[in-house]
Amino acid sequence: MSHSAEQTLPDLLRDGLELVFVGINPSLFSVARGHYFARGTNRFWPCFSRSALSSGVRRALGAERLEPMHDRLLPTHGIGFTDVVKRPTAKAAELGSAEFAAGAAALVAKLERYRPRVACFQGMMGYRPFAAALGWTARRPVLGAQPVLLGRTQVFVVPSPSAANAHFTPAQQTEWYDRLADYLQVASHNSATDLRAPSSGAGPACPIGSEPP
Repeated sequence: MSHSAEQTLPDLLRDGLELVFVGINPSLFSVARGHYFARGTNRFWPCFSRSALSSGVRRALGAERLEPMHDRLLPTHGIGFTDVVKRPTAKAAELGSAEFAAGAAALVAKLERYRPRVACFQGMMGYRPFAAALGWTARRPVLGAQPVLLGRTQVFVVPSPSAANAHFTPAQQTEWYDRLADYLQVASHNSATDLRAPSSGAGPACPIGSEPP
């Protein structure tokens, strides 16, 4: 096994997940700590904790605020973690296009295997090269729900929670997680409706990486 394969963050994935957070790649700091978004200046855990998206998990765990140490508990509550590229770096800018292409293929395989309801990319810096690797170039991606499907998995993009992202305040980051909570509720309702629909009236499942008609 390669050095990079040995020393990275494990995918926190399982069957039946409602949501999977997709980062660009693990930071060396997070790998050393053994948790996703472990750096204290990263805004993910504080903003996620303040959002409606985390309310059910916080109640279940009896925690007012979620911390990096909670990441491995979240799959039990329907939320998983992975990355586009698994090789850890000090800065995401160190990643090459070939790594994103290989990472995109691996990520698609994971989502096909576990079939979460929604995959949420944490920032355009990870989503844009992922979309390009799959040939999704017809539309310029914007934040929010994406007009594409990964099999049965819907795709959503929020701003990067990195402290280096000066385009969004912590309050705005929290608002995006609130929007994701609303989107997830609608996606859950639509999926339940699809399950109740007669099989003769249901359309074919979209292949992995396809755009819906």
